[in-house]
Amino acid sequence: MKLFEYQAKELFAESGIPIPQNALIGDISELNSALEKLGLPCVLKAQVLQGGRGKAGLVKFVRTKEEAQKEAERILEATGKKLLVEEAVPYEREMYVSITVDAASGLAMVMACLEGGVDIEQIARTTPEKIIKEKVDMSLGLMAYQADNIMYGLGLEQSAAKEGSKILLKLYQLFVKYNAELVEINPLMILRDGTMAAADGKFNLDDNALYKQNRFSLTRDHYKSDFEYEAALDGIPYIAFEGDIGMMVAGAGLANVVLDLIHYYGGTVANYLEFGGPNYHKAQQCMKMMLKAKPKCILIATFGTIARADVMAQGIVEAVKELKPEIPIVAVIRGTGEEDAQKLLRSAGLPSLSDTEEAVRKAVEIVGGAEN
Repeated sequence: MKLFEYQAKELFAESGIPIPQNALIGDISELNSALEKLGLPCVLKAQVLQGGRGKAGLVKFVRTKEEAQKEAERILEATGKKLLVEEAVPYEREMYVSITVDAASGLAMVMACLEGGVDIEQIARTTPEKIIKEKVDMSLGLMAYQADNIMYGLGLEQSAAKEGSKILLKLYQLFVKYNAELVEINPLMILRDGTMAAADGKFNLDDNALYKQNRFSLTRDHYKSDFEYEAALDGIPYIAFEGDIGMMVAGAGLANVVLDLIHYYGGTVANYLEFGGPNYHKAQQCMKMMLKAKPKCILIATFGTIARADVMAQGIVEAVKELKPEIPIVAVIRGTGEEDAQKLLRSAGLPSLSDTEEAVRKAVEIVGGAEN
């Protein structure tokens, strides 16, 4: 689960990591009070869960009240999300610091670079030697000497290195306390007076540990559409695209294959809904959601072992009988109990195919796609 920037900064401030003064607004009518609190110039920052906000025009430095009004209205209208109004802080340099999990070793990985900002990904690709990395045994935690080694390794002067070490230790404490997969400050600004401030923050929580983190919960703002939000509340992964074929697929690996086959045969994907794994008994509920999205055709593909094919087919049949869909449905149900599954599908008048590639070709043909 990703936190919004303002949530990450709340955690930073509580742990003693300096942040610029800010005010969160949800409507343009709240802008004036925010400006009175923070003054001008200031920075307007869209609270969306995407990278590259600056390049997308969703972070704006404004100097006047009129400019702030114009840009705030534009950003709020474009995103429909909250807006963080933040004081503009003069700085000398920008750094990058982050803590994540190194999958290969199972250790925490602390990274720091003296060239923070929007181009950190480019630095990682072209000059990775500029990024200092330090692995941390999580049974011991980040030691003070390790934090010092990182900051002095960047070439910082003593005062800045000590300040950076303190921030890094506090960041690690947050990383552990909130079961994070990633904690990042980019940029960490070195101010003209030698102090530092977190100008931006990313905070990703481990979904498997959310039951321990009651402070945060998924909201509508985390999702692009009502469909995605409704699916998430029911524990059903859902992704919206802009094509023609709705994919109800059991298994992420199979979903990737089916998506590639659809594109190979000239089709496009309208959406993807995962009803395998723990959701295999939710076929009826998944079908209802898929029909609400109104694709031109629904392609159902499964290959179940633990997730039984006959149980999924029963849910599909019940949904078809109840909802009486007017769009074509192509199904290929494979796995445990597939013979019974095929009988169930045929009883509902649904064609029962046994080859996934054949099913994809049929779905693409139905929506008018061109075969390669």
